[in-house]
Amino acid sequence: MKQLQTLFKSYTGTSAHTITELPSSGSNRRYFRMEGNKRTVIGTLGSCKEENQAFIAIAMHFRKQGLSVPEVFCHNKDFSCYLQQDLGDVTLYNAVETGRSKGSYDVKEKALLHKAMEALPALQFKGADKLDFSVCYPQPDFDARMVSFDLNYFKYCFLKATGLEFSEIQLENDFQKLSEILLHNASETFLYRDFQARNVMLVNGEPYFIDFQGGRKGPVYYDVASFVWQARANYSEELKEELIQTYLGALKQFIPVDENQFHRQLRHFVLFRTLQVLGAYGFRGYFEKKPHFLRSVPFAIDNLRKLLKEPFREYPYLSSLLLELTTMRQYAEMDKERKLQVTVCSFAYKKGIPNDLSGNGGGYIFDCRGLENPGKYDHYKHFTGEDPQVVRFLEEDGGVEIFLDHAYALMDKHIQRYIERKFTHLMCCFGCTGGQHRSVYCARHMAEYISKKYDINVHLYHRELEIEADF
Repeated sequence: MKQLQTLFKSYTGTSAHTITELPSSGSNRRYFRMEGNKRTVIGTLGSCKEENQAFIAIAMHFRKQGLSVPEVFCHNKDFSCYLQQDLGDVTLYNAVETGRSKGSYDVKEKALLHKAMEALPALQFKGADKLDFSVCYPQPDFDARMVSFDLNYFKYCFLKATGLEFSEIQLENDFQKLSEILLHNASETFLYRDFQARNVMLVNGEPYFIDFQGGRKGPVYYDVASFVWQARANYSEELKEELIQTYLGALKQFIPVDENQFHRQLRHFVLFRTLQVLGAYGFRGYFEKKPHFLRSVPFAIDNLRKLLKEPFREYPYLSSLLLELTTMRQYAEMDKERKLQVTVCSFAYKKGIPNDLSGNGGGYIFDCRGLENPGKYDHYKHFTGEDPQVVRFLEEDGGVEIFLDHAYALMDKHIQRYIERKFTHLMCCFGCTGGQHRSVYCARHMAEYISKKYDINVHLYHRELEIEADF
């Protein structure tokens, strides 16, 4: 602290009359708001001098490139502390707190998230232009050794702590395959490494970027995975795709983009980043005894659960092991307790309205009998609302789409309110004459719509067809 006070006086010419320590997260750096007669700055004390040097050098380069990062005013001779621009107290993470808690972001919150994603390619490309990567700490680029460090971080700090038995040989074989795929597309771009909402400050509504001292040369996919799949973000699948599209639009200003290839490669980075995050949570929680990190584990496990709905054929053993991990009792139960469960059901009126097994009794019953009925025609009698022939029939005159738009609007309001009030169950039923065509089509589309839009559990049940599915 004395070093910071000396540095402040040397820079401003006066002593700081107020010094307030600011909250820090998982790092060993300490931040202080230092107020003097003429100005206010943020003083930083860092135990790793090489890391401090990296931040200072990268920040100075970014400022020259016109990027929105804090200005570093000065540092002491041994780089143990430095003074930087005070960007205020509003982080992107705090600005979208309401949407994160509800699992549904409003228009203003989404706009802020999109701004951050839109600014990322410039940071990656302009930030890398003429940057001396030798200043980066602990090394200048993202390579096989760094991939190995992070995967072993997950294995030893998290996986082993769960008590789950596994074959280290088979796991290492798949780790090697994962490393090869991650390193397949090298690029001369800046990898932020910890690009997330907590590290984005908002100044007059515009994003400024902090805590990039762990950055290095590396592929663009990593930062996209870090931000969009941030464990506690609660982004719906629909919002995730919107953010990716915003990023891709900005990325095309720098390089040509094959969107299908981008999505394929991004999946591997999402997997890798999720494992790295779980390793960090395990280390901070199990070994450093910081329990608040363990409270984030269920969110990361949920990201993993969704990702594994489409198995990674490249890593069969890793996929099966992770699937087993997501079904472990402590994580499966946490997931069920945390989220709203919506049951979407199709049924035939002649067999009665479905019972709400949750006992909650809330929700909607939509009557599909006003829609044109394919069941009147012999050609469609052996098909269901899941078959393309019936889908085409129902969509030809557009009536079913108008009907569903009204149903979507009602369910949107209901789901948002249920999430806010921490309710656990909601039911939505579609009925028709036989429970085979119209109700099945509508139930399927409703289940897909709400599962993409909200971070909730959705169970689809076609009662008369005896078909069930989870989303």
